[in-house]
Amino acid sequence: MSGDSGDEVAALTDVVARLRRALRASIRTDYPAESLPIAQVELLQALGDVPSERIGDLAAQLRLAANTVSGLASQLIEAGLVDRQADPADRRAGRLTLTAAGRQKLTDWQQAHERRIGSALGTLSTADRDAITAAVPALARLVATLTPATVRRSAPD
Repeated sequence: MSGDSGDEVAALTDVVARLRRALRASIRTDYPAESLPIAQVELLQALGDVPSERIGDLAAQLRLAANTVSGLASQLIEAGLVDRQADPADRRAGRLTLTAAGRQKLTDWQQAHERRIGSALGTLSTADRDAITAAVPALARLVATLTPATVRRSAPD
């Protein structure tokens, strides 16, 4: 987007938001048994990026209140997808980790998205597929720019 004109920024913002909504709505097509609310899925995804994390750090990363993340974590613990353990550095704090079932749920979610995107890409022209493929590295750099430094430092390489 040469010059980052307002129209180009607005167009990118709009298409990213619509893509996210389309993926969220269509995931049930390929993964109909999925019943987790998106907030719980996003917590699982955050734990997939950083295998053991404190609730307060997850809250900051997800831009949610700590009590909201604690409530989501409790639901995921009850479902057997997340485990809470005392933080060795601070026994008053808890660290969350994915269980094997949580990792599998996350893998299933990712594979369902890959199937949906792969199927949709298959309907596009070669030129459109090539353009999207060529844009992926730049979009990844954009994500890194938008990700807070504290999250980037704690995420695995």
